[in-house]
Amino acid sequence: MTPGERASVADAARAVLDAADPAVKVKAARAAARALHAGRLALRFDTAMPDRPARPDRPLLLSPGRMPKRGRGGSLRGRIALLHAIAHIECVAIDLAFDMAGRFGGGFPPAFVADWFRVGAEEAMHFALLQRRLRAFGSHYGAFPAHDGLWEAAAATAGDPVARLAVVPMVLEARGLDVTPTMIAQCEAAGDSTTAQVLARILRDEIGRVGIGTAWFRYACESSGLDPVTQWKMQVERHVPGAIKPPFNDSARGAAGLTRDYYTAIDLPTRPRHTVNTECGGLDPHSLE
Repeated sequence: MTPGERASVADAARAVLDAADPAVKVKAARAAARALHAGRLALRFDTAMPDRPARPDRPLLLSPGRMPKRGRGGSLRGRIALLHAIAHIECVAIDLAFDMAGRFGGGFPPAFVADWFRVGAEEAMHFALLQRRLRAFGSHYGAFPAHDGLWEAAAATAGDPVARLAVVPMVLEARGLDVTPTMIAQCEAAGDSTTAQVLARILRDEIGRVGIGTAWFRYACESSGLDPVTQWKMQVERHVPGAIKPPFNDSARGAAGLTRDYYTAIDLPTRPRHTVNTECGGLDPHSLE
């Protein structure tokens, strides 16, 4: 960058991905969104995104199959572990949003970058709320192990924006729409209205995030003369193991533009070579028991 030249959106996105400390990552995400909104970033894609974001020493990352049970969702220990799991998802989601903008933004209208920078700032806000709640319980992010399934999905779709949009917002993050109401109900039943309110806020924003992903997926397909529903099912068959199983929060999915014709009657008879875990974007409701 020459003297006097504005930093690029790619520079700002890369700065978020290169921040290992979650607190620094949150600040970088918010700063990037403010800079873009203020017109201080040039719409250039002159900095490559990393294959993998920087990560703190904790939490310890395990494969999904090695993750310990969290305990019952209504117990204090279960709620702390649940909050930690969601905080990890939100922390990784910050990177996913900025990687989406920095990696693929050059192939879309400028609104694509604006949308994903805004999403990244929202994810940062969610992480901060969850970290504050963990500290109120005497815990913190990094106190429990976590798994890297969300970033595995990003790595598997790094070369194809259509695949990334199909898998991350429309499968993994959409799962959060299905399972979060159960989490809210469990917290309310335990008398923890503060945690329930935090989760309700995240659920409302999640509808918008899934909606942004779905809208840009449709744009990418229709710009290439492809049917979005047919293309989405092809991408799911290629990248997602097993079936996308109910229960589905049809009202929340519908509000995000993810109508039932996308995710019903999907038949996945074999496991593809390069796949991602469908539980990593939301949370498996059975793991709350």
